[in-house]
Amino acid sequence: MNSFREKISKSTPARLWFLVIALMVISFVAGLTWTSKNSDNPQLIAYSPEAIAIQNESSFNFNLYWEVWDRLKSDYVDKNMVKDEDMFYGSLRGLAASMDDPYTIFMDPVEAKEFADDLSGTFEGIGAEVGMRNDIVTIIAPLNGMPAEKAGLRSGDKVYAINDESTIGLTIDQAVKKIRGPKDTEVKLTVIREGEDAPITITITRGLIVVKSVKTEMRKDGVFVITISNFNDDTMGLFNSAIKEVLTKNPKGIILDLRNNPGGYLDTAIGMASAWVKEGPVVIEQFGEGRRQEYFANGNDSLGKFKTVVLINGGSASASEIVAGALRDYKKATLVGDESFGKGSVQSLRDLSDGSTLKVTVAKWLTPAGDFIDEKGIVPEYEVEYTKEDLDKEIDPQMNKALELILTGDKNTNK
Repeated sequence: MNSFREKISKSTPARLWFLVIALMVISFVAGLTWTSKNSDNPQLIAYSPEAIAIQNESSFNFNLYWEVWDRLKSDYVDKNMVKDEDMFYGSLRGLAASMDDPYTIFMDPVEAKEFADDLSGTFEGIGAEVGMRNDIVTIIAPLNGMPAEKAGLRSGDKVYAINDESTIGLTIDQAVKKIRGPKDTEVKLTVIREGEDAPITITITRGLIVVKSVKTEMRKDGVFVITISNFNDDTMGLFNSAIKEVLTKNPKGIILDLRNNPGGYLDTAIGMASAWVKEGPVVIEQFGEGRRQEYFANGNDSLGKFKTVVLINGGSASASEIVAGALRDYKKATLVGDESFGKGSVQSLRDLSDGSTLKVTVAKWLTPAGDFIDEKGIVPEYEVEYTKEDLDKEIDPQMNKALELILTGDKNTNK
């Protein structure tokens, strides 16, 4: 019995030991991929005839897990570099993956903290919005008062190197991971700036970054724009402040920009949709056993009198689609943009004893009209393409269409 097994035995109550073994062996049998079960793969079961016989009887030989564990520890080519903790957490990831659902996942303590930080809108980094322009990592906007702005980084700066490593060929996610890091550490960016003859090197000391999930703008043409980046911990409070601002300024109309919003808390989506919907269900949950639960508007439709356009695209998912779908079904808004992502499921977060988190899909959801959008998304009334060329030229045809609908009117708009 190896030391890791002994450590688990000493720290785990006897009544839970069977469950621990069962969980880990099932994760092995199911495989360590997100997309499929591998129990039919002879390489996984051929090594133990007894295991095959037991599996055919719809049960498991729990010793098989430790057989594989020991074989990996003794035979793997780089066994001295393998950590018991990584093997253990890897098997739990496989257990979650056996559900064959990309949204049911196990997160170790580090991943769980990063996930919680994202929901809270805080992380450690430089504080700048980064995007791709002409296949080059580009600073879209440094956040006000954050380390990037203080160090002199400017909107439009093209990032050619991060810590002297070229950004050519990097995805935006890869570039962001290289730029982010613990506070009080430094990152060096080599940028090309318009009007400068040579590259500029800017060294930035990372800090704690707080990103607000709601931004508002009262345009000179009388249109009020509310941009929601996530449905996070701070979203509802900031959105309520936006409502007060709208009621004070009495705009010609509202544009609710949900593009590239991956979602977040269900109750926040319900609360936001209720700003337009006075009564009736905002979203309907469908559980596996056929049971349904309706979530109703809270009766405060303070924005219902305003002409509203909702912007969505392929990055609008989950809670974003709940809001867009509810406003569409109740004819409270016109949808403009691209077909949404199509994430029609609800997850529950379960905090575990060691700081890990299990995210489990518990239901699928429908719009108030009974429309399942999972894997098909929501198609806007006005489909407007936003091309790479538009992005490079800093043209936003989707926003322009939304403005047109509000300012010139259209028989298909909600007001």
